[in-house]
Amino acid sequence: MIRLLRYLLFPFTIIYALVVWIRNRLYDLKLLPSRSFDIPTVVIGNLAVGGTGKSPMTELVVSSLKGHFKTAILSRGYGRSSKGFYLVQTDSSAMDVGDEPLQFKNKFPAITVAVCEDRCTGIEKLQSDHQLIILDDAYQHRKLSPLFNILLFDFLSFASPMFVFPTGNFRDLLMEAKRAQIIAITKCPIDLSTKEKKRIENKIRYYNKEALIVFSYIDYLEPINSKGSLIDIKGKDIILVTGIAKPKPLVYYLQNKANSIQHISFEDHHSFTESDINQIAKSYHNLASSNKIVLTTEKDFQRLKPFKQQFTAIDLAYLPIGLQFHDPIQQEIFHKRLYDAVDQSVNQP
Repeated sequence: MIRLLRYLLFPFTIIYALVVWIRNRLYDLKLLPSRSFDIPTVVIGNLAVGGTGKSPMTELVVSSLKGHFKTAILSRGYGRSSKGFYLVQTDSSAMDVGDEPLQFKNKFPAITVAVCEDRCTGIEKLQSDHQLIILDDAYQHRKLSPLFNILLFDFLSFASPMFVFPTGNFRDLLMEAKRAQIIAITKCPIDLSTKEKKRIENKIRYYNKEALIVFSYIDYLEPINSKGSLIDIKGKDIILVTGIAKPKPLVYYLQNKANSIQHISFEDHHSFTESDINQIAKSYHNLASSNKIVLTTEKDFQRLKPFKQQFTAIDLAYLPIGLQFHDPIQQEIFHKRLYDAVDQSVNQP
């Protein structure tokens, strides 16, 4: 029914696509201003809505470059209650700074993490003390002309027509892939075939002839409990709590690990309430098992922290994820191309 309704709204999709196309051409023709900065800026983003793996890609890029350049992460801070420029601390609230920036700060406490809805303003405030700024989810922020664009596509997005809103889930046109220097296809099957890779590459090459195209998959890491210790979830009865865009791959992964799974699903970036916590606690206590746990994602864990008092009698843990490349040679090229671009910008006369 929902799919039918979306197709009935196709005339509005044409209008939306036209508006987006005109906006992008105005920036391309410099009729709308776009700023570049002396400090190198690396943008990580997508054309669709959520769920493409921007967070693990951001963490991968930070891990690759932070040892060479004094690095800052700048994010919009989606879902935060605050406005303007805000420096993220390890003890900040996800409500104030957003869950993903808080996750970045806790993972990389030594580097600067900031949020600002106006990316150019954020760069102005950070550039004097840093050598590199990595921008999370800023591909559509055309007011900024970055040094380097990394564009992400969810593998499953190639399985259906890539329409923009409201018929599809894309917020920008596929032709805008032309601005990327690296295009990463994320969340691929581990056994992705050469034929399927070629099919996707051919589609992308129609819009971008030169970008490095890489294929990656989700790497689920060892779960961590609320005390920061690694734990084993094999054979446990799990209450899975998610507030992410696409939880199905996680559920599928856990089915091969857990004895049983009870999934409590919320919308992406959901702000948890006392009522939600009570629901989670009730599900946990009603589970007739002595080997049970409440498991969540690393991003959701940031939004559950304020309720740690309610979890004192509950085993709570989160499952970090990483990103792995299918081809080790592609991985080397990825890191080299990124490093060379930043290094050349930092050390230019």
